[in-house]
Amino acid sequence: MSKRIRSKYKINRRLGVNLWGRPKSPVNSREYGPGQHGRLRGKPTDYGTQLMAKQKLKGYYGNISEKQFRKYYAEAIRRKGDTSENLIAILESRLDAVIYRMKFVPTVFASRQFVNHGHVTVNGTRVNIPSYMVKAGDVIEVKGKSLNIPMVIEAMNSSEREIPDYMDVDSQKGKGTFVRVPKLEDVPYPVQMEPNLVIEFYSR
Repeated sequence: MSKRIRSKYKINRRLGVNLWGRPKSPVNSREYGPGQHGRLRGKPTDYGTQLMAKQKLKGYYGNISEKQFRKYYAEAIRRKGDTSENLIAILESRLDAVIYRMKFVPTVFASRQFVNHGHVTVNGTRVNIPSYMVKAGDVIEVKGKSLNIPMVIEAMNSSEREIPDYMDVDSQKGKGTFVRVPKLEDVPYPVQMEPNLVIEFYSR
């Protein structure tokens, strides 16, 4: 388990945004960084702005290493079409992101752990790799007994988030279909994401 799971709210404080839109985030009451110099933020440089955009996007998905994130950037460039849109499409196709979007778990951090522990199948086959790439039309299902886990019940009954329209989910059965790969405008980020700045950062 990543150390970032134990300090997810530090990411919010450091970046100064409520990345996941959660009511318990300390940023809701303190919109400045941690430490005695947290309030003393000057005007960021272009590099700083790009770095912040990268940290926000990478942080949102919880447990993505820098090495893996660079691989996604390289894949986004390789694909045809808009590189920024390609990057978002790749990130949203990760199995842990899909499980989170389908509201089977309360957080992106819990989603990684949930997949790792073998609670999920894709098209009837158990998959325990959070970075597994889901394709349009794939059917994702939570194993029967796993639906009784308190965390899962809490997530499905939560009113914090809505299931996006590129998912077709039957919460009672713990089953959903990844209908299509979303565009940036389709993704319900609680804060503004700027993948174009991320692309600029890596292309420097």
